[in-house]
Amino acid sequence: MENVITVKNMRESDQFTINTSVSGQELMKRAAQGVFDSAVWKGSIAIVCGSGNNGGDGYALAEILTDRGFSPVILRLSDKLSEDGAFYYNNCVKKGVREALCDEFTDFGEYDIIVDCILGTGFSGTLREDMVSLIESINRSAAYIVSVDINSGLSGKNGIASPTAVKSDLTVSVGYYKTGMFLNDASRYIGRLVNIDIGIKLLKKQYYLLGADELSPFSGYGSVSVSAEEFALRYALDEEEFRRNPLKVVSKESVDSKSVFIIDYDGSKLIVDQTYIYFQSDKVKTSEDIYKTF
Repeated sequence: MENVITVKNMRESDQFTINTSVSGQELMKRAAQGVFDSAVWKGSIAIVCGSGNNGGDGYALAEILTDRGFSPVILRLSDKLSEDGAFYYNNCVKKGVREALCDEFTDFGEYDIIVDCILGTGFSGTLREDMVSLIESINRSAAYIVSVDINSGLSGKNGIASPTAVKSDLTVSVGYYKTGMFLNDASRYIGRLVNIDIGIKLLKKQYYLLGADELSPFSGYGSVSVSAEEFALRYALDEEEFRRNPLKVVSKESVDSKSVFIIDYDGSKLIVDQTYIYFQSDKVKTSEDIYKTF
């Protein structure tokens, strides 16, 4: 079983690691290397970078690709740079990596691969109209799309797309899987999902990811298997609260009814008993999987 954690736990574990053992700059390099190792690269490559550390992962990836003989194009959404991102952006400038500003009018039709490094797991709330237009433009392209850490527009907490998200062929989770990758809208936007270990020290274990062969002990014996829609209709007193905080709502119902719930989100499952919370998804691939075709 692998760990699944909240965005808050991830943020705190990341900061603890930076404070005690590994610099943020090194973690960013490891993240970019993990993304590079998780896909097969060919053709014309665009890396769409936001202003935060998710964008910094994109700059570090652009440097790695350039060092391997590729010619990526950096499409920047902002002149702002995080401290660690600035280091890799400056490296890219020195190495002559092409760049351009990017907005909702950018033509993505010329690219074979688009890398989504726009928002990351720190996103919450509702996308601005211009960001919705940008993401829809990416989704309309025929490119193979790789999202770094999480698909931009998806909440790392609960998997809600507000109102849309990048639709990836491959999502490369960094450090640990986050809860939002398995809930609500996530299955509609994530194609394949893989996690890369970059050496972040986990402060607190929370939830676990089951393999397909580990789900059977929870089936039968009085467990309740329902779709998320059915659970909302039959058990949730407040459907919107269930959507916003599914772990809390299902855990309470599990305790109250003394039942094990297996809730299906179109292929990703939330499994809750009175003590533990698990996830399982047919989107998940092992870190050894290399995707040879688009």
